[in-house]
Amino acid sequence: MSRGSNNRVFKLKRCWRNEVETMSPIKLTIEDGIATVCINRPERKNALSVDATNGLTDAWKKIGADDTVRVAILTSTDCGVFSAGLDLKEASQIARDEGVDILTKMRDPFHETMRACKKPIIAAMTGSLMAGGMMLTLNCDLRVGLKGTKVGITEVKIGRGSPWAAPALSMLPQPILMEILLTGDLMPIERLHDYGFTNYLEDTPDAVRARALDLAKRIAGGAPLSVIAAKGGVRATMDLGCAGGLEEGKRLHEVVYASNDAIEGPRAFAEKRAPVWTGT
Repeated sequence: MSRGSNNRVFKLKRCWRNEVETMSPIKLTIEDGIATVCINRPERKNALSVDATNGLTDAWKKIGADDTVRVAILTSTDCGVFSAGLDLKEASQIARDEGVDILTKMRDPFHETMRACKKPIIAAMTGSLMAGGMMLTLNCDLRVGLKGTKVGITEVKIGRGSPWAAPALSMLPQPILMEILLTGDLMPIERLHDYGFTNYLEDTPDAVRARALDLAKRIAGGAPLSVIAAKGGVRATMDLGCAGGLEEGKRLHEVVYASNDAIEGPRAFAEKRAPVWTGT
């Protein structure tokens, strides 16, 4: 491995591990077309406080507006839990001190900005996840999990709700999703992997990160407009059904076929060289 590659891995580990220079609950780094968003609250099992949730909203807005970003990785600081979901202690304090629900303090409590992001998002889940942690992974396009961890939607056990779970019906069989929702129990991630919920399961947190980074590099190497249209087409089919998704997919790909990259790709193939994408 070259010195440059070693430096890059070191920088990524600084984001993923608790070696950050500030106490910001959300860390965003961008390098070589790959954005890394890191939830940095290990002392609270990476729970989603008001500041963390609003920080995530800001991060997805920046990623969406930055044309240099081709793909994003969502992860969190090591503590055994990818995200425990809503910060229940903060929720209780806000209700007691201000008499309002914590969601009213969040600009985007159901993370719709993340779901609307056109760039592909990879979840690097280096620990167990539940409740709002599951919500974040449902908004991702690829998922890499850690063997031996657990996954669940625990809202029924704490009197909260999960309207954001609807997209999971296109990712898991209906009876399995119902079991998760209605019991609030945590399931071994291996069981959900068997149903296709995760792309890969790895043995260690570092292996999870390495797999996510490998996927990100491969996505970043593709034609940018084609990648965005591919994600958009699949998401449209999830939302609109097959017929509606097909029509929306064709519309999304119009800009792809009319682009300079659509000419560059075949030309590079014919000339036996790597394509030089411009995203135009």
